[in-house]
Amino acid sequence: MATILVYTTPARGHLYPIVGTALALARRGHDVHVRTLASEVRAVEEAGLRGRPIAPAIEARAIDDWQVRSPLASVKRAVRTFLDRATLEIDDLRDAIRDERPDFLLIDTNAWGAQAVAEASGLPWATWHPFPLPYPSRDAPPFGPGLAPARGPLGRLRDRLLRPLVVGPFERVRRELSAIRAQAGAPPLDRFLDLFLRPPLLLSLSAEPFEYRRRDWPSNVRLVGPGLWAPPSETPRWLAELPASKPLLLVTCSSEFQDDGALVDAALGAFAGDERFTVVCTTAGVDPAPYRGRAPSVVVERFAPHAQLVPRAAAVVCHGGMGITQRALAAGVPPCVVPWGRDQLEVARRVVEAQAGAMLPRRKLTPARLRAAVDESLARAAGAATIAEAFSAAGGAERAALLVEESLRPTTRPAPQSVVDTHAHA
Repeated sequence: MATILVYTTPARGHLYPIVGTALALARRGHDVHVRTLASEVRAVEEAGLRGRPIAPAIEARAIDDWQVRSPLASVKRAVRTFLDRATLEIDDLRDAIRDERPDFLLIDTNAWGAQAVAEASGLPWATWHPFPLPYPSRDAPPFGPGLAPARGPLGRLRDRLLRPLVVGPFERVRRELSAIRAQAGAPPLDRFLDLFLRPPLLLSLSAEPFEYRRRDWPSNVRLVGPGLWAPPSETPRWLAELPASKPLLLVTCSSEFQDDGALVDAALGAFAGDERFTVVCTTAGVDPAPYRGRAPSVVVERFAPHAQLVPRAAAVVCHGGMGITQRALAAGVPPCVVPWGRDQLEVARRVVEAQAGAMLPRRKLTPARLRAAVDESLARAAGAATIAEAFSAAGGAERAALLVEESLRPTTRPAPQSVVDTHAHA
């Protein structure tokens, strides 16, 4: 059996989706080591894996894209965060390889420096991608603004004109990233988006038709469905005491701070006293104190076990993080998405295009509009059920583990390329 090293960025939203795959590999007899944020090492070890923290300096470089409102400015800040971390990841992953002597490396898609080390190491390796894949396609709009797929010649013209603008912030740092890659012994990138073609295997933790159907997926991409692992938790007393006959309405903020407390504020105004639901708000990265007591009928907690709450929910109101959105859809629960930033516009658009829920733009968020958007989501429960079936059919963690095992076998195949002329669609 093999020793497998899993290396994550300091984000729970990237760690939790891959833990199920790591556990599936461990059940197959592999020795799985996880390097991740320090606060989650205990959860990793309690799950039955070997855990150690990434370098403190990496974790200290927190993402700060929430400080700006412009989507373009937010992307630029996120890119800068990943570049700053990349230089630190090189020695950190090298040390981990020296310590663990792995046979296979499984690397977070946002760990750009660690990917360069993996590529230069000569070891079999793969990445996992827990949010919509931004690689260009003739069948998908340019990634970022949350555009609807092109319909007709004008839509295709829109996509051709916008692609260079959307890729711009990434392409402008390509040389800097290539210099970082050189420090790790990895070759430069001809295009930034070639970063997604470098791993022999890319596990995309989603599935069609929630992810747009494409005829031109790169040959290294495998859609395996969402990673739904969550740390085991006891049922809170307040949850056990809620009437089982009354459905929940779950309202939740991002686990990575992005100052999205206005979502809870609007929900309190929209649903306090609503007899259809028991309303539960989880504030996560936002301080819950200002919201408690404002509506006695609404439960407000910083954290609560979503794995227990979502199956009891009629709908989920969220910011559009891929984790909570796909967890809702996997349970056949329609989400109402109020995208705040990052990849959330893309997630929200996919919900709408799949007719599996509703989207309310952040700038239009009011109690009345949120209430109407939730009603719209409830009317699309059939679409959510369709996505749940597709997620189940994709295979999930067990299929991802099988693909990793197949990648452990010696191969001489060349580096993957797209099945179409990728440069024509950049």
